[in-house]
Amino acid sequence: MDADFDEIGAVWRRIGVGETQAQPFQLSFNRWLRVDFQGSRVSCDAGLLLVREWDERLGFGDLIEQHLADGRGKNTQLPLTDLVRQSVYSRLAGYEDVNDAERLSQDPTFRLIGSRQIWERGAALTSRLQWFETELLTQAENLAGLACINRELCAKAQAIDSPGRVVLDLDSTEVPVYGRPEASAYHGHFASTCYHPLLLFNRAGDCLAAKLRPGNVHSAEGWEALLLPAIERLKALGIRVAFRGDAAFAKPEIYQALEERDVQYLIRLPANDNLRRNITELLKRPAGRPSYRPRVRYQSFLYQAASWKQARRVVAKVEFHFGELFPRVGVIVTNLTASNRAVVRCYNKRGTAEQWIKEGKQAAAMTRLSCHRFRAHEVRLWLSVLAYNLGNLWRRLALPKAVGNWSLTSLQQRLVKTGGRLIKHARCYWLLLAESHLTRWLCAGMLGKIAALPVPAG
Repeated sequence: MDADFDEIGAVWRRIGVGETQAQPFQLSFNRWLRVDFQGSRVSCDAGLLLVREWDERLGFGDLIEQHLADGRGKNTQLPLTDLVRQSVYSRLAGYEDVNDAERLSQDPTFRLIGSRQIWERGAALTSRLQWFETELLTQAENLAGLACINRELCAKAQAIDSPGRVVLDLDSTEVPVYGRPEASAYHGHFASTCYHPLLLFNRAGDCLAAKLRPGNVHSAEGWEALLLPAIERLKALGIRVAFRGDAAFAKPEIYQALEERDVQYLIRLPANDNLRRNITELLKRPAGRPSYRPRVRYQSFLYQAASWKQARRVVAKVEFHFGELFPRVGVIVTNLTASNRAVVRCYNKRGTAEQWIKEGKQAAAMTRLSCHRFRAHEVRLWLSVLAYNLGNLWRRLALPKAVGNWSLTSLQQRLVKTGGRLIKHARCYWLLLAESHLTRWLCAGMLGKIAALPVPAG
């Protein structure tokens, strides 16, 4: 073992004086093969350049300059937009925190997605990016600016998509933490020490708003700060709004706020004895041999809980499954006038919000909160939300139909993780890509679709 370390040390000493630094490695199984390391000319994330083209179309850089304040003075080596892009794009490429920044600083892709100033000198190192995320962006005006950037980014995409009706889904999730970071607490339902963020999505999967909260708050805590401003903005544009929520949002103040704003809603109700008395006939098991196919029954009726000021329509669904002793019961309060089956079908699509959260956790590192201060964690959550939205908007508006249904994780592994070699000429840069999942046809289709999209206003 000591001999092996002595041999490695001798090699590094030779490299240090320049003897073998430029020499490739020769492998014994193939004497015609040479292996060399040229990290500053080879990238494994070349697919990010297509996201950068989409970012330019949306005006992401202009939003950064408009909403973030740079308090570093005039003696700055890296522009603010380059630092934000490096933080966002590294998360979109699957790098969970700033520990990889030193290696990525010389990656051709991360140099080329920035401004001309970093093409040759390289992107930010770990210490600078760490300071940027935990000190500069944690200022109150910049934290509010990140929320504004996300809001306007989604608004630009909405102007391109032009929906006549938007369905909003509000849900909470768990972000487990380790040690004793600020405001973390034990949550009995998740059985872990965590934060408990609240996320607002539209039907297309865009995360319209987010709020990081301590781990011991109720799932609906702070709902008005996220939901009501989003409704007001959509209503001002003449867009019809509907809302879906699970049983945590079954609160009379939420019903009243939505009714006052003429918003349709579908919210699940927790089961209780009073509701069961209204569906007694549905709970009786059908006579005869049990069917292998589930037997489903629906019933609609007016119901008024003790805390409600008025009666509201309630739709109940009862399912009898083969081999199960008790039926499955679901109850939804709604102001829709659609059929019982249509109400239940519409509510069931709320499950996609959990899929969006899962994608954000897996592909954009939403749960990677490794600081101590709560404010720094808020910043990193917003950076992950921006990375998620940039990827989701790229997927649904810029990708050809053949790959438009891929998950963000698949896009990350198949398109973003594309090998490329940088060649510098006197007049331009060439990036030669490996053709695997990202083919010439697919690249041309994406660039053509991005160019054909209308330039969003604002």
